[in-house]
Amino acid sequence: MSVGSYVHQTRNSGMINIQPSAVHSQALREFGQLVPKAAAVAQRRAINKTLGWLRTHIARAVGKQERIAIGAVRQRLRAYPVSGGTMRGKLWFGVNAIEASRIGKARQTRAGVSVAGRRYQGAFFKQVYGSSPDIWIRTSSKHFNSTDYPDSSQGRRRSGFVEESDNRFPLAKAKVSLDQVRPHFDSWVKRADERLLEILKQELNFELQKYLKGTARV
Repeated sequence: MSVGSYVHQTRNSGMINIQPSAVHSQALREFGQLVPKAAAVAQRRAINKTLGWLRTHIARAVGKQERIAIGAVRQRLRAYPVSGGTMRGKLWFGVNAIEASRIGKARQTRAGVSVAGRRYQGAFFKQVYGSSPDIWIRTSSKHFNSTDYPDSSQGRRRSGFVEESDNRFPLAKAKVSLDQVRPHFDSWVKRADERLLEILKQELNFELQKYLKGTARV
């Protein structure tokens, strides 16, 4: 019966013999039969962990680059973990313009509204539609700039643009464009692929160690 690795010493030398014990040899044979199942479990965990890792790092990177609260960015990131037999996880990232009122704490001043280091001169922070206040500006204001109100378009009804008949309107809602993050998608995919391989190795090793440790009870 194999007792595993051992050393054999003589007067002039020592010979180290490396071999699995009989128990571990049996465990490895049995693990080999279970490899497809164990590999699937490891792959599923690796993909799901990579999704969480990627979501965290994208939120931090975009928040820092665009000066947006990380929590607001995370709301735009939706993870779809592996389910069933399809070994594919997905991370959805909504890159349409985000309401400026959500990127930080808005403060009304005499000159306008400030939020997360941005200043919207001539704007006001008020609940006009919906249940929450937003940052608005009259499109007739001399401070109106379509760059700060990317979804507004005079003469057309679009998201963020409200046209009515009284003297308050038309209004445009302040938003922050996320188009600048698009060039980073390729680099994020590359980093995610590298991270997936790293985690997959860890998870496969975990499955093997879990099985080997279980042989101690045999």
